[in-house]
Amino acid sequence: MPIKIQDSLPAQKILEDENIFVMTEFRAMHQDIRPLQVLVLNLMPTKIETETQFLRKLSNTPLQVEVEFMQTESYKPRHVEELHLETFYTVFDEVKDRRFDGLIITGAPLEKTRFEDVVYWRELCEIMEWSKTHVHCMLHSCWGACAALYYHYGIKRVVLDEKYSGVYEHQTFKKKSPLFRGFDDVFYMPHSRSFSIRPEDVAEHPELEIMAESNEVGIAIIKRRDSSQFFVLGHPEYDSKTLKREYERDTLKGMNPPVPEHYFPDDDPEKKPMVRWFSSGQLLYSNWLNYYVYQSTPYDVGAIDGNEEHVKDDDPS
Repeated sequence: MPIKIQDSLPAQKILEDENIFVMTEFRAMHQDIRPLQVLVLNLMPTKIETETQFLRKLSNTPLQVEVEFMQTESYKPRHVEELHLETFYTVFDEVKDRRFDGLIITGAPLEKTRFEDVVYWRELCEIMEWSKTHVHCMLHSCWGACAALYYHYGIKRVVLDEKYSGVYEHQTFKKKSPLFRGFDDVFYMPHSRSFSIRPEDVAEHPELEIMAESNEVGIAIIKRRDSSQFFVLGHPEYDSKTLKREYERDTLKGMNPPVPEHYFPDDDPEKKPMVRWFSSGQLLYSNWLNYYVYQSTPYDVGAIDGNEEHVKDDDPS
């Protein structure tokens, strides 16, 4: 089944060229299927690039998924055409009376800024509070994960002296979890962050569990035991050249960034990056959609109220 997006979204042409099945609004209107309603709060300045990355991961499932993008109202990005935002994005006031099967909150380039100093922090807190009663299952990415752990549980990040940048090997803690169906014994994930989360801080919250970690960069995935919230500290959605673009951008700014680890062959930025995370990244999002969203969300999306049952993580089905 396809992913359903708005007509003329720039990502449509890119995804179709990659042989990804995309359904526009016009065609979907003629199908009598209740698609999953997934809202993406896109906090990244590179709006179109981030849209395309997440749509890739949400597309390759047997489910029809209707994706909407939301931006913050209290802060307007400077590097995106206003027409693009007006055409393809909504704001919280326009959706706060609706229910959604899934919500994704992306990362943001604010890793060393105090949460309370972020321009849109109050708005983000309002959205995260709203999600408890209006969204069936939440997935938070990188800075979005860190912000959500702080807001919901008071877990503070540890700011690093040197940024984690590269593609790292990870191990899972629950191999039989539906989240890791189809995974190998080890899997790879890109990271691009200047913070970490301490295991002992997570351990203080019995409602949370660590799902995957890396020997080099620590905790990678956390979830609520009731499967209503997921926190992914890496970037399984990155495309093959994202880390390369970040490295070149920071180099041009004179920031003297370290070469991303385990990414360029022989650590040579002149060589083509080695991709080792596409399959696990696709599985991660497909499994999240199928087992944690679709399997337990009410058929009537309007019935979502935060009290519905979620899939047990040890459920063999």
